[in-house]
Amino acid sequence: RFHLPLVLASLPTMAAGEEIAPALQDSWGDFWLFRFFVNAAGYASIVVPGFLLIQYFKRRNYLETGRGICFPVIKSCVFGSEVKPVHQDDGSLPPRAEPSESSTARQVFKLLFCAAGLQASYLTWGVLQERVMTRTYGATETDPGEKFKDSQFLVFMNRILAFTVAGLYCALTKQPRHGAPMYKYSFASLSNILSSWCQYEALKYISFPTQVLAKASKVIPVMMMGKLVSRKSYEYWEYLTAALISVGVSMFLLSSAPNRTVSTVTTFSGVVLLAGYIIFDSFTSNWQDALFTYKMSPVQMMFGVNVFSCLFTVGSLLEQGALLESLRFMARHSEFTAHAMLLSVCSACGQLFIFYTINQFGAAVFTIIMTLRQAFAILLSCLIYGHTVTVVGGLGIAVVFMALFLRVYARSRMKKRSKKLPPGETPVQKV
Repeated sequence: RFHLPLVLASLPTMAAGEEIAPALQDSWGDFWLFRFFVNAAGYASIVVPGFLLIQYFKRRNYLETGRGICFPVIKSCVFGSEVKPVHQDDGSLPPRAEPSESSTARQVFKLLFCAAGLQASYLTWGVLQERVMTRTYGATETDPGEKFKDSQFLVFMNRILAFTVAGLYCALTKQPRHGAPMYKYSFASLSNILSSWCQYEALKYISFPTQVLAKASKVIPVMMMGKLVSRKSYEYWEYLTAALISVGVSMFLLSSAPNRTVSTVTTFSGVVLLAGYIIFDSFTSNWQDALFTYKMSPVQMMFGVNVFSCLFTVGSLLEQGALLESLRFMARHSEFTAHAMLLSVCSACGQLFIFYTINQFGAAVFTIIMTLRQAFAILLSCLIYGHTVTVVGGLGIAVVFMALFLRVYARSRMKKRSKKLPPGETPVQKV
């Protein structure tokens, strides 16, 4: 037992496999794995009582025996309404507006508006994300300044604004009648905030271009999670593009620049955090896809997930006392306050642009815009923050984006072919 504190103190350096910057090793409590378990314990303090309550109401058959003022709330949270689940193709979501020949100029304007909105929102978000997590605030000639360390507070800031925007949108526009039990959103919410936390935390150990390229390769674990969660089958071209993406990412990660600094070295901790981000994000998308079998709009999904995200993050922050500390950091550094607020605005606006673009032009056009955004994000980060990319790394990036565009092209061809099939026939894989 006398050696346990020494072992815990050495964990950060052992896990990273190299010397970690002094700002990250003030104490073993600053190690990301310790913070991860502390955050998870905070979420468990909300999830476990909620799970026990849900089981209690189901065992009591509360849907038939319950009465009182709380009955509608408990019914909505635990059982949902009487609306039966339907498939998206059966009309659960409003059909996408098809462009007409007489309004070509209007459609071009809408497309440019969507592309500009998505690029502005997420490019600004990416630049600010790297600024907040990798640079100091309040630096002077005599004071080196201090870094903001609590990634969970940034997740909370993003989610509270997204919750507000989605709530206002649902209140001001007509939405389908909600039928899903509210507690089912908590699964997607929990994986979503964990993936966001890993994304912010990973920037302390890896470069932003590496993170962007890893995010572009998440199609591989998404396919694996789809087979496990939804029992999906995939076409040969999907496996081919996934393999090309793996090759491109490997080329980029294995390439090394002679003048690469400590902040851009891909450490073991960074790789683990990226893996956590991809796994949690893959589960989120597949679980949300399963939830869409209920009659709901994307904005209702956004509202439901962010309700639980706000509950989990604020509960965990209050239990750790980190909420007040983060607010004090905001009071000390007005520049950080502006960056955090702008991060939240970009995140919320970006989600609305996503829904609008998919509704107007479909998923293929949206994927092309976002793929271009990832390429621009890498270029912008290299220009602003001085990241270096070798020739082999550049070829790896080119292979990844070529595979992504090939994936979009093959998917659009499959959709066109499925539309030409006779009514009784369907393709092997619905894309």
